[in-house]
Amino acid sequence: MLRALPLLRPWRPLGARCTSDGAAGGHEIQVRALAGPDQGITEILMNRPHARNALGNIFVSELLEALAQLREDQQVRVLLFRSGVKGVFCAGADLKEREQMSAAEVGVFSQRLRGLMNDIAAFPAPTIAAMDGFALGGGLELALACDLRVAGGTQRLPRCLGVALAKELIFTGRRLSGVQAHALGLVNHTVDQNEEGDAAYHRALALAQEILPQAPIAVRLGKVAIDRGMEGLYGGRGQYFAKPQNQSGYGSSGSSSSYDNGRRHKA
Repeated sequence: MLRALPLLRPWRPLGARCTSDGAAGGHEIQVRALAGPDQGITEILMNRPHARNALGNIFVSELLEALAQLREDQQVRVLLFRSGVKGVFCAGADLKEREQMSAAEVGVFSQRLRGLMNDIAAFPAPTIAAMDGFALGGGLELALACDLRVAGGTQRLPRCLGVALAKELIFTGRRLSGVQAHALGLVNHTVDQNEEGDAAYHRALALAQEILPQAPIAVRLGKVAIDRGMEGLYGGRGQYFAKPQNQSGYGSSGSSSSYDNGRRHKA
């Protein structure tokens, strides 16, 4: 059955922070609630183009703030993460920022990253990652923290793949294409990329539209029940580190290229 295109409200930035890398409106994280028949679907846009959505201080702070606000909004029935940077979902750790940190500051920031991933995992409504590009290091962790993934972390990796295969991917630093990620069970769906570079987003939106008609309380309770069941197997949902850069990752194109803090490297 054909559905009308979603009615879009303007992207809503959070706070008044400014960035230096050209993110739209001076914000690296923006939020939009869909309207009309898709009311209840909220999108988080990650938009740090200069650094390929690397996990920097401002990026993490704004994302934490967005999650804290949306967690209290009962109108949010599905939360969709997408990238505003073509070809990249999230490039992982911001190595340039890390180089400027003291050992103590690195420790504090690592704690904040753990908190971010745990907040995504514990979000009360279903979460979907629309992976229209590379998801490397901490970027893969972010996607794995979501409930569902569509393709066009290390301590979460064993939950999806099993310990032995997870170790193989981490130790070898192997890059996976969308098809390979789907075959291994890392993502729920894989789609052929389109010219606009947003095919995964459109499939993720369709998935959100399938969830939307379901009873919201039943969906939330179902998520809690499944997560609590996983705690018995893995000793708690979401207790892990944001993993180092240059380890296993997902690339939608199957390329051996990677991005560390917006800098391209050939494997």
